[in-house]
Amino acid sequence: MNLPADEKIYYLAFSRLGFIGPVKFDQLLKYFGSAKKAFFAPISEYAVFAWNENQLTRFTELKKTFSPEKELQQMERQGIKMVIAGEEEYPPNLKEISDAPYVLYIRGELKPEDKLALAVVGSRRMSSYGFQVIETLIPELVLSGLTLVSGLAFGVDYAVAKVALDNGGRSIAVLASGVDVVTPRTNEDLARRLLETGQGAIVSELPPGTQPLPHYFPVRNRIISGLSLGTLVVEAAAKSGSLYTAEAAVEQGREVFAVPGSIFNPLTAGTARLLKEGAKMVLTAADILEELNVETSKGQIMAERELPKDAKETDLLEIIGHDEIHVDLLAKGSGWKISDINSTLMSLELKGLVKNLGAGVYRAARRK
Repeated sequence: MNLPADEKIYYLAFSRLGFIGPVKFDQLLKYFGSAKKAFFAPISEYAVFAWNENQLTRFTELKKTFSPEKELQQMERQGIKMVIAGEEEYPPNLKEISDAPYVLYIRGELKPEDKLALAVVGSRRMSSYGFQVIETLIPELVLSGLTLVSGLAFGVDYAVAKVALDNGGRSIAVLASGVDVVTPRTNEDLARRLLETGQGAIVSELPPGTQPLPHYFPVRNRIISGLSLGTLVVEAAAKSGSLYTAEAAVEQGREVFAVPGSIFNPLTAGTARLLKEGAKMVLTAADILEELNVETSKGQIMAERELPKDAKETDLLEIIGHDEIHVDLLAKGSGWKISDINSTLMSLELKGLVKNLGAGVYRAARRK
């Protein structure tokens, strides 16, 4: 499902309000039927949502000043693409989380192989030990086909992106600002290199021009972990923001990895806590690659690319949903012949999209 431009642009309009998150936006869509209808609806109809006076005033002002043509032209000049939840280009890992952004702004390009991604986060005051860990692990992770996801901040974020690019790998930077506002400014050269080499993308759910504010960072962290199969914490103090990313990964059912450090170093107090709470200890890149079953996942991605889903497969996946189901119930729910069900299931299993549990029972594959 790809939305027309004259509908998508009103997703941008609502994202400019700041207080409209995924839940509130979903309420608007269900009530009005589309973002465009919601935008042009009389303010009086918003009484049902119990917005406060300040929110209603901000929306009223936006309705007066918002220019779809100007916004589209500006994004085109800056090379910014909008991707809406539900569209084919929306990152598959991210759409699985409960609070997935309803719109993503992207500079650069996301590719199918970015499904095989690892978030790598850590202290902005990275130690020489932390950098040594990154220089040791990242080249092997890149060689194995993993895309590295980080926040493009000081310290670990910067080192992860740079080492990934230096080794010919892909890197995705998730910002707590608009994708056209790279901070700190000292990282602009690295961001430019990421885009010009075609080795990754810059992503945000915040509209272009948005400046970074403290409360955007914890919310941004769920996207870093949501884009990834797992999150590796290299160094983290006891109250590090990296721990928010690890917590988000746990809530999303993703793996959490941590590198052990000195018990005397305050920069590794957070990673020590993660290990104590059950994070997977990482001593070598193999510890991550084996846990994420990377070789099998790469094969599934290649199969999906070479054997794209057809309409029948899409319909059957929707019927399967998230529960275990027998082929007889699938036949009843779809109205298809058992022979058609079995051949479609075989194709989906080959692509790694469903798992055969035996005795005619299947479920959608749960990727690590």
